[in-house]
Amino acid sequence: MPVLETDEERAEYEFNEADGWVSIGELGERRVALKETALGMLRGSGRQQIAISVSERDLARLKQKASEKGVHYRTLIDTILHDYAEE
Repeated sequence: MPVLETDEERAEYEFNEADGWVSIGELGERRVALKETALGMLRGSGRQQIAISVSERDLARLKQKASEKGVHYRTLIDTILHDYAEE
């Protein structure tokens, strides 16, 4: 192994020696955490149907915008509500 004086030089050397692969540490712990996150997302993906009233003008505009985007107007409304809820 060549003499490497800085942490940056060591990191670059190790990266190149590993053909660009970088160790991310213990995979078991990471796998468990990712699995728990994924399962939580799946559990929370239940859908509930609701009814709302919107003006005819707003609905016409939503349908037009949805058509321009190539999606169904209900999909557009769902996306708008989801984005707002995630803020």
